[in-house]
Amino acid sequence: MIRGFFRLVGLLLLAGGFVFMVYDGARWVADQTLQFTRFGQFWNDIHQSSQQMFRTWVEGHAPWLWNSFVRIILDQPVFAVMGVLGILLMLLFRPRKPLIGYSRN
Repeated sequence: MIRGFFRLVGLLLLAGGFVFMVYDGARWVADQTLQFTRFGQFWNDIHQSSQQMFRTWVEGHAPWLWNSFVRIILDQPVFAVMGVLGILLMLLFRPRKPLIGYSRN
């Protein structure tokens, strides 16, 4: 049951990534300038205080992690981050292959 839930979350993230890819593509067609929506900007638009709380928490536990990893993720396009997370969740929680020929207990 948990596996199905995480696969559903992965599918929703993948769909959200596709929506942002279409959004950025439509903006490119309208403006004739290719400009992607960054993940940090998207998170800031949704809930700014949670991003600030996450930053203080990460800098309190591992200050090197903010500049070396988290900032890189926040600067990536939203469709890439959501798409990669969705694919990872769907691959990690995929159904097991059925055993053919014998059974293990």
